[in-house]
Amino acid sequence: MKLSEINRAHFIGIGGIGMSALARFFLFHKKNVSGYDRVSTVLTKELEEEGANIHYKDKVEVIKEIENIDLVVYTPAIPSDSEQLNFFNTNKFPIYKRAELLGEITKSYFTIAIAGTHGKTTTSSIIAHVLQESNYGGIAFLGGIATNYSSNVILNSNNNVAVVEADEFDRSFMHLSPDIIVLTSMDADHLDIYGNKEVLKENFISFTKILKNEKSLIVHEEISNYFKDAGVYGLRNNNLSLKNIKIINGSYHFDVKYNGELLTGFILNYPGKHNLLNASAAVFVALKMDVPVPLIKKAIASFKGVKRRFEIHVNNSNHIYIDDYAHHPKEIDSLISSVRELFPDKEITGVFQPHLFTRTRDFLDEFCESLSRLDHLILMDIYPARESPISGINSRVMLDKINCKTKKHLKRGFSLTDQIDLKKAQVILTIGAGDIDLEVKNINQHLINN
Repeated sequence: MKLSEINRAHFIGIGGIGMSALARFFLFHKKNVSGYDRVSTVLTKELEEEGANIHYKDKVEVIKEIENIDLVVYTPAIPSDSEQLNFFNTNKFPIYKRAELLGEITKSYFTIAIAGTHGKTTTSSIIAHVLQESNYGGIAFLGGIATNYSSNVILNSNNNVAVVEADEFDRSFMHLSPDIIVLTSMDADHLDIYGNKEVLKENFISFTKILKNEKSLIVHEEISNYFKDAGVYGLRNNNLSLKNIKIINGSYHFDVKYNGELLTGFILNYPGKHNLLNASAAVFVALKMDVPVPLIKKAIASFKGVKRRFEIHVNNSNHIYIDDYAHHPKEIDSLISSVRELFPDKEITGVFQPHLFTRTRDFLDEFCESLSRLDHLILMDIYPARESPISGINSRVMLDKINCKTKKHLKRGFSLTDQIDLKKAQVILTIGAGDIDLEVKNINQHLINN
């Protein structure tokens, strides 16, 4: 695929975080962009303001100048009976999956790919930010909205470098041609696709073998035993290790030991021990690419985070409110541990929306164990996304297995803010990858009014 030969691109499922980033790439290159999604969102409205023609009916007749479309892109979340997708397939239009297109685009770039069950979005966002702040430049396709850029894509033509998330869902990462890989974790997930955790690990390992040289692989210390020649980062004695970590006024102050040399005076103004480890992976990449240490320090200190990743909305003497995308037991554990580290004397009220029936089934006991670490829990119904219900898998079953001081089930359609006990809610967390973020504005207003 040659970008110069594409004039009009159509995206089926344009409102997804990965699809919208690709749509923005084509808009940046002055291409005509159209797309379909089920509902209007903040992202689709932004795309329309940027020039995309978006409709919200899966009908062929609403697509303008359909005969001039020379690229169709779709996401695996689109059902097989989609009218638009079937039309384009039947009529032999050039069709790419989202991951295939990302792979085609980045073939001509020096590509830094971030893979792993957890931490992909934050790690890739920090790496991209360091490259931008150090004037290294390049482009980035992110799985979230980077706060520094208010966008999920960074387009800078200074350098032929691309930072991308290597998504394990549907084995999407196998379409990439990376020059550097960062692998943050290999915990079990997407077992509806992989069957078991060992097959998932095998696929992560297969992805790393795309590299011409394993020395271009950077891995978290917890999975280093799988990779003989990889660079290793973490808290222990590795190629890159975090040292002398202190929390001062909510910020991490730390040193980095890199290949035996101590680099002092780093600051990360973004909470969470897991985010500190994500930042250390970014430092490793930057050092590997010969970015000057003073510029790395400056960039790490100025990183503002990612929307819905430990995003603090309220922080006053009465209440603290944090919204987070965590949707896996390990991620919930990291979130709660980070909150306890920052606010050790406060009780935590968590509002959790489980994401996917299959994930809830596969990790039911682990979810219940993680959520039992909260003081108070409000459990919402399972967000189905692309799935149909599974018999015996529901929030009521989860709630019975969870041990908190207080716990309650919030049925869809009932007011969440009415269920939050403001006397007990010293720290409030909204947790999940579904549509729980639609409650953020209401909770903010509720806390302001009370």
